[in-house]
Amino acid sequence: MSHPPIPTVSLLRGDGIGPEITDAALAIVEAAGAQLRYEEVPAGESALRTEGTPLPERTLASIERNRVALKGPLSTPKGEGFRSVNVALRQHFDLYANVRPSRTLPGVPSRYQGIDIVIVRENTEDIYAGIEHFVGPGRSAAESIAIITRVGSERIVRYAFEYARKHGRNKVTLVHKANILKMSNGLFLEVGRAVAADYPEIAFVDVIVDAACMMLVTAPERFDVIVTTNLFGDILSDLVAGLVGGLGVSPGANLGERAAIFEAVHGTAPDIAGRGVANPTALTLAGAMMLDHLGQTTAAERVRQAVYAALQDERLRTPDLGGRGDTRTFTRGVIALMK
Repeated sequence: MSHPPIPTVSLLRGDGIGPEITDAALAIVEAAGAQLRYEEVPAGESALRTEGTPLPERTLASIERNRVALKGPLSTPKGEGFRSVNVALRQHFDLYANVRPSRTLPGVPSRYQGIDIVIVRENTEDIYAGIEHFVGPGRSAAESIAIITRVGSERIVRYAFEYARKHGRNKVTLVHKANILKMSNGLFLEVGRAVAADYPEIAFVDVIVDAACMMLVTAPERFDVIVTTNLFGDILSDLVAGLVGGLGVSPGANLGERAAIFEAVHGTAPDIAGRGVANPTALTLAGAMMLDHLGQTTAAERVRQAVYAALQDERLRTPDLGGRGDTRTFTRGVIALMK
């Protein structure tokens, strides 16, 4: 009986605490029985020092070839031509869907219980298209142009409905500002309503973004899958992460036809780099998302269940979550819970 080939994953360890949490995530994923090979490639500030650019061509070529990457947090050097290495990766590979699940985790300090929200954010258009310039004498004003297309709107809304259908979710909420931005957000809403008609078994509502923010902090249980534009998704995904304990427990994925990049969405935390206290939960759960994507669902579920169990033990949790553990203690604890 032949076995499927072992996939190769492009590995970007990241800056700051990136290498520490990457080592932890890889150890946990391996202990879960994942069958993976890794091709390590540079990016971020560390790449600037060694390669002269924060995003080398060989890194792009690796992701193009392998089609899957696991990425630690990256710093974007100032004045080097990149607004963001992360944005550059998303635009280069047309990773149009940013998926950010957030759920209440036992043991993690939170104001709410029972939250299980997935934000599907359009990842390549809107104000992040990078069309901006100064106007007037002496840079007296600046103008940024938000691009929202029918094609981009349809594919992200359809992705959200397909995600809901695949994962047994019952409701998609489209968040917009079409009451004021009547053309750009109006187009997004118009397309969203048309796509929703193809999924009659899934409830669909639309909510203005400011009302959505209020509802998220007063009645978050009303949400299931949220689909929205790039800027609003950037803001709302961090807000929802804050409802369940913060970015340290929130994984993310950037998905397109050419590649899929799984990541910790938090920063590089240079103030604690090298101290051994960084929390690897977000990157580890991103690793579980990657395993699901690769069809290694048993290993993915083993990772998740062991992480959830470890987070309930104050001796294992890292200090950012009110625990008495450190990176190594948490990692060893998660692995032990899988045996």
